[in-house]
Amino acid sequence: MTVKKGSDGFSKEYWEVNYSNPDEMDGIGNATNHARYIKATMDLDFVDISSVVDLGFGLGHLFEAVMKEFIPYRALGIEPSKFVYDQVKERGIAPVESTKLKLLNTDLLSWCKDEKFSKHFDLGICTSVFQYLSDEEVREVLPVLSKRVKYLYFSVPTNKELDRQIEDLEFKDEYAIRRSRSWYQKEIKKHFTFVSSRILESKHHFQEENTFFTDLLFRF
Repeated sequence: MTVKKGSDGFSKEYWEVNYSNPDEMDGIGNATNHARYIKATMDLDFVDISSVVDLGFGLGHLFEAVMKEFIPYRALGIEPSKFVYDQVKERGIAPVESTKLKLLNTDLLSWCKDEKFSKHFDLGICTSVFQYLSDEEVREVLPVLSKRVKYLYFSVPTNKELDRQIEDLEFKDEYAIRRSRSWYQKEIKKHFTFVSSRILESKHHFQEENTFFTDLLFRF
């Protein structure tokens, strides 16, 4: 199993070995629950989500579930791994014909560097991507994301969670960069506010004075 440059993503062997039982994995088997949680959280404070971008959609199950919940008029998905990109493209995941869905075989860093994608999205999805970026790449990507997405559904395994994967699941991700929770929080808080579990709000678009989220006690 090899990883080339970021734009090449993971090989076919990586996906076949590490995703041999996808239904048991977070964000795949429970994709509908994730999507319902995002929708319920947004609905609670009357936050409108009309456009969605998935910044590394992998097998596409979470992206598909989120689109089914929100029925966005515009959606974009990017994925550097050609193997799964081709599978998702062939499967067809647009929820309705009116959703203008575009899929790109590219990586997050390249997308952030491409200035023609300057138009923002209401909701971004970025799960299990940052552990494959270098420190410099993380710092380069975050300010761009804060401009291109209003809200970001985000997750990344910290060093302790990577340890737990080895102990509980007997899975060691050879390519994941190990970082602490404090490291990620320090970098993220420069550009996003934490407003709920996994949900970040862009500091480029919102501050305490104009946020739609009403529970300011839980902002940090």
